[in-house]
Amino acid sequence: MTAVHKVAIAGSGVVGLAAAIQLADAGVAVDVFEAKPEFNTQGSGISLQGNALRAFGQLGIWDDIRAAGYPFEGLKLRAPGPDAPVVAALPDVKMGGPDYPAAMGMPRPALARIMFDHAQRAGANIRFGARVSGIDVRENGDVEVFVNDESAGVYDLLIGADGLHSAVRDLIGIETRPEANGMGIWRTFVSRPAEVESSELYYGGPVYIAGYTPTGDDTMYAFLVEKAQDRFDVSPEDATRIMLEESRAYGGPWNSIRADLEQGATANYTWFTKHIVEEPWNRGPVVIIGDAAHSCPPTIAQGAAQGLEDAVVLTELLLNRDHIDQGMWDEFHARRLPRAKTVVDASSQLAQWQIDGDRDADAGGLIFGVAQKMAEPA
Repeated sequence: MTAVHKVAIAGSGVVGLAAAIQLADAGVAVDVFEAKPEFNTQGSGISLQGNALRAFGQLGIWDDIRAAGYPFEGLKLRAPGPDAPVVAALPDVKMGGPDYPAAMGMPRPALARIMFDHAQRAGANIRFGARVSGIDVRENGDVEVFVNDESAGVYDLLIGADGLHSAVRDLIGIETRPEANGMGIWRTFVSRPAEVESSELYYGGPVYIAGYTPTGDDTMYAFLVEKAQDRFDVSPEDATRIMLEESRAYGGPWNSIRADLEQGATANYTWFTKHIVEEPWNRGPVVIIGDAAHSCPPTIAQGAAQGLEDAVVLTELLLNRDHIDQGMWDEFHARRLPRAKTVVDASSQLAQWQIDGDRDADAGGLIFGVAQKMAEPA
């Protein structure tokens, strides 16, 4: 017996597909509505900590994820300058437990494809060009979902996993919105020099943080974190030029990254945001999870992990109960809200220390403390 038999999910990102996989595998009828017109094959790379890898194991897709990514242990810190000396080699806390690597990088399109394929094989129905535009909560506790202004059917539950600018969040009247934190990030997807075997970060120089993470035997993604600027209308050529110029203070593997940029690797730009919706994340039979409910600067690489944990905990509760009641929602919020808030607060604090140039901040202690908490199962 499960608490739900028919579920609608808004959003086909990592979080929405995680919920779809878990529910459809258990025999629940799942419709996923994605506003974008087609499957998204774009993106650079993503860093995944051990608790995210543990979530993939719970979803039954770890073997495919492992084969498509680059697992590693530890983190190196380098100094800016032409020689880029390694100034520290830090061990990672294995947040996923002994069965998983401490961390892994992988191409975002590969992650999206694996999860999409697993959701379809489990039986989830995924529709593109399908924007959730309205809801009607019935007296019996069901919810009618409207897509592109037409009824898509009546469901036991609507899960809003539709990202930072969530339509579902708006529809249920939650006014909390993501706020820019003052940082912007350039990202690019490039070849991996043999010497890069884990994430490496450079603090200091003309930007707040320069770094890169291996995503495969021959690939990695690189990034520069700067003061947020209005970069959104620059041409692709200017984007590449800006990333090239801002990276010139960094040597070592950055020489290889610049060579790839000069040969045509593209650069993209976004701002960091932060927010957390206070309890409750649901309004009756409608709930938001992932970036719809919380976002943070990726200073400790926990954004995807926290969204995955939302999906795993929610679906676990739905599949192990006979019906949805307030007790289920109380348990969901007790397990998820304090954990997500810990990550949002810590990530935001680390980012603010960078913005303020606070050299006395105990960044290592803060990161280690969060990592120990995340090592506990959600």
